[in-house]
Amino acid sequence: MEQRSFLKSGHTPTLFSAFLYFDISFMVWVLLGPLSVIIMNDFQMNAAQKANLVALPILGGSILRIVLGFLTDYIGPKKTAQIGMVVTFVPLIWGWKFADNLSELYIVALLLGIAGASFAAALPLASRWYPPQYQGLAMGIAGAGNSGTVITTLFANRIAQHYGDWNIVFGFALIPVVITFIIFSILAKDSPNQPAPKKLVDYIKVLKQRDTWLFCIFYSVTFGGFVGMSSYLTIFFNTQYGLDPVKAADFTTICVIAGSFFRPIGGWLADKLGGIRMLIILYSVVCVMMALLSTLPTLTIATILLFVAMMSLGMGNGSVFQLVPQRFQKEIGVITGIVGAAGGFGGYFLPKILGNLKLATGSFTHGFLVLSGIAVLCTVLITIVQRQWRKSWIGAGGRARVEHV
Repeated sequence: MEQRSFLKSGHTPTLFSAFLYFDISFMVWVLLGPLSVIIMNDFQMNAAQKANLVALPILGGSILRIVLGFLTDYIGPKKTAQIGMVVTFVPLIWGWKFADNLSELYIVALLLGIAGASFAAALPLASRWYPPQYQGLAMGIAGAGNSGTVITTLFANRIAQHYGDWNIVFGFALIPVVITFIIFSILAKDSPNQPAPKKLVDYIKVLKQRDTWLFCIFYSVTFGGFVGMSSYLTIFFNTQYGLDPVKAADFTTICVIAGSFFRPIGGWLADKLGGIRMLIILYSVVCVMMALLSTLPTLTIATILLFVAMMSLGMGNGSVFQLVPQRFQKEIGVITGIVGAAGGFGGYFLPKILGNLKLATGSFTHGFLVLSGIAVLCTVLITIVQRQWRKSWIGAGGRARVEHV
């Protein structure tokens, strides 16, 4: 009964289109994560430079998510998404045909952020079709497009090794982007509930609200942790355990699958149990997993710990965005851009933390301890603010909709 009600309440072709767009864009966004261990054979890089290479696409995505968030509210999510996919051709063609030195590769990395900014259009496209009681599930399904990471970690290094050329991977990536553009253009529709365009000053007002910054903090850890780990884990497995590029990417895939496919489950559970309760539990789990990883256990144990951590981060993404569209329903485009940008910044700093501390200390231990400490702070923060949230949220545990105060 609930499944039928969910399917009838929105627009399934658009939900699928949002997922597909986000999925392929995410695939493009994290291309340099697994490829980095092959690229470093051509360009000698220290731990900090490797971290820079995989972190720059995340930084680019963070900045551009604000732009796409504004465009989503101004011209609609469908047109915004179409523009994003067309512009994504630029770094892919550049990386395929022209990038032959580290400086140019850094520019390509930054421009890949265009694909990462897809988040700001894909989620509002889906969200505006669904009522409050299905926001967690709808946003979770659309957001599960981060499973595009699995495509990259499974095939990028294999293609590069088969052809003996990492540049050609960028060329292959153009194929699914073009196919997705066609399917998306045919199936996706903007919701009739699309709000009228507002002035930029109206969106600036969102930044004056405390809840905006709280969501930014929480998402910078959940999504930032997921995308940062997705981009950096191939380097970690290669450096710490001496795995070859393909095997290192395969182990990364195992961990990425957990974060990707548990995102909808996190949204669904947040609908049932409350986003607040879910986030407190999930941050606590991440804290423990990161602390245990700091001991640098055997490969098998490390993989299990990372699997659980990535699963928790993925579910955390779904939980955060079960809350966001209900608190900021009329400003969902811009708030998605702002919070999404914060998530990207978190993902940018995670490889920097692990890479720079590895360079400074010669070990990943200190980096994982820092990440554990950040998860502790988030657990404490949401425990404190949930007392005020429960006074303004309707529904037990803050699970339904929020009153604007």
